[in-house]
Amino acid sequence: MTMTSRVGSISASESEINVRTAGQKNLVIVGATGMVGGYALRYALEHSAVGRATTIGRRKVGISHPKLKEVLHQDFTDCSALAEVLSHQHAAIFCLGAYTGAVSDTALRTITVDYTIEFARVLHGSSPDAAFAFLSGSGADPTGRSRISFARYKGEAENALLARGFASVYTFRPAYIYPVTPRREPNFGYRLLRAIYPAFRLMFPYQVIRADDLGRAMVDVAVRGTEGRQGVIFENRNIQAIVE
Repeated sequence: MTMTSRVGSISASESEINVRTAGQKNLVIVGATGMVGGYALRYALEHSAVGRATTIGRRKVGISHPKLKEVLHQDFTDCSALAEVLSHQHAAIFCLGAYTGAVSDTALRTITVDYTIEFARVLHGSSPDAAFAFLSGSGADPTGRSRISFARYKGEAENALLARGFASVYTFRPAYIYPVTPRREPNFGYRLLRAIYPAFRLMFPYQVIRADDLGRAMVDVAVRGTEGRQGVIFENRNIQAIVE
């Protein structure tokens, strides 16, 4: 099923889905065409606790599944049109982001901070009891003192999510994310890390995480929670422990 946020209408089979998924969780995934979000989506579709998975993004995910509903939305600086789509959601997995160096610093902050805050605003207004699982990064600095833009912006986004008032916020801070499936790497550093991954993993076992394991961990935590704690930070070692 596919719909666009411009139309804002729900497909005819929506009521059938609601009946079929009674007792299960409704999960929304932002960034499902990306590496981690793609694995999270595939795992969610097979997860027994997930009754419906809604993807929100600029492009179609290229998957057909009875649990899946796709929403195409182009402007993440304004998510107001998503209000109806985001109602009755139990959890969100937010994997939208950009690589440092792939965009300007201004664009990096817009994508990392502004997009996250705007989506969270609308989600919380439509589903105030929803949990929020956020893909941050190792070294994220909520104090804002880091000289690294990526760390400052991820920290700023983390702070904004905690301040929004969600029932639960789960922050994932992976170190090097191993792509698993070959891809075109965004820069030389990633090409190098992929080439030396076997040795790097042996030397620094707690500084790597497979993309599929990360996606799986985010889904598991989003739908099952962590014993009612409102804010939980998962560093790379913690993420590994979830999927072991």
